[in-house]
Amino acid sequence: MEKLLLTKSDLKFVPESYIFPSESRPGNAKVPLFETIPVIDLKEEPTKLIPQIINACKDFGIFQLINHGIGEKLLQDVLEVTKEFFELPAEDKASLFSDDPRQIFRLYTSIDYMNEQVHYWRIALRHPCPVEEHIQFWPQKPAKYRELVGSYSVELRKLSLCILDLIGEGLGLEPGYFREKTELAAAHLMNMNHYPPCPDPSLTLGLPKHGDANMITFLLQEMDGLQVLRDEQWFAVKPLPNAFVVNIGYILEIVSNGKLKSAEHRVVTNQNVARTTVGSFIYPSFGCQVEPAKVLIDDNSPPLYREFVFKDFLATFLIDTNSKNKSPLERYMHEQT
Repeated sequence: MEKLLLTKSDLKFVPESYIFPSESRPGNAKVPLFETIPVIDLKEEPTKLIPQIINACKDFGIFQLINHGIGEKLLQDVLEVTKEFFELPAEDKASLFSDDPRQIFRLYTSIDYMNEQVHYWRIALRHPCPVEEHIQFWPQKPAKYRELVGSYSVELRKLSLCILDLIGEGLGLEPGYFREKTELAAAHLMNMNHYPPCPDPSLTLGLPKHGDANMITFLLQEMDGLQVLRDEQWFAVKPLPNAFVVNIGYILEIVSNGKLKSAEHRVVTNQNVARTTVGSFIYPSFGCQVEPAKVLIDDNSPPLYREFVFKDFLATFLIDTNSKNKSPLERYMHEQT
């Protein structure tokens, strides 16, 4: 637990191992608001809703989702119990801590602490769903954690599959493509993130620039910190009350044969207040065969990506993400491209 340096509330300076190189640190430059990020209202008629989602996924790779049907009280309760977890004494969390990125359930700071040059200004708890299979491994403290996060994860799973179904319909895929026909949406992970106050946010990052290695991500947040890269410029995402930020992952970009785009993003820190978020990630099964959907392939639209097994993609994802000159998608590009 000594590696959970950020549990110390009396830090007056940024340790050297948390200072990012000058070319990737945020610095003191003011980042403009992402004024044009699409806002999708799930209560819209399907004839309007589906084109809106597809256009958002094509042009931005990210959008905010409102009127999604998950109650405000549950959203607030989940954020509150997550904050309570991170406020627990260190000894109550020590047994959950692991440096091993292969551990699917763990409390950790950076993704690959032992092998990275700079650490992230974040503490995170990751655990798999569904509830009935994994809840015995979830934290027992706070007392309401399992109940609240369990209810929330069930609702998020339903919502995620609903949005994937709408995306599938908009792409022209057969009904149930992401459910029965493939294992592309078989796995569900929750990631609880805590970004403590930082003595000098200009030097650090809660998360560096990256895309997501999954199908689709739903982020619950209540304060600033998320930034999205668009046209080589960073923009700040202003949270909407009770909304989700929905981000397209690399795997969905591949399945769509490049029609949909994954938005690169990062998290900046705050000098005065902590930021807590809840991420929900839909993944393929480890053994899932990933490739562009065949219905999207023809003479005018040849495959951009070759077929691969998802666990192989995960094995190279961190290496390629940490490379300054390589996208995680490059090694899976089709030879003809």
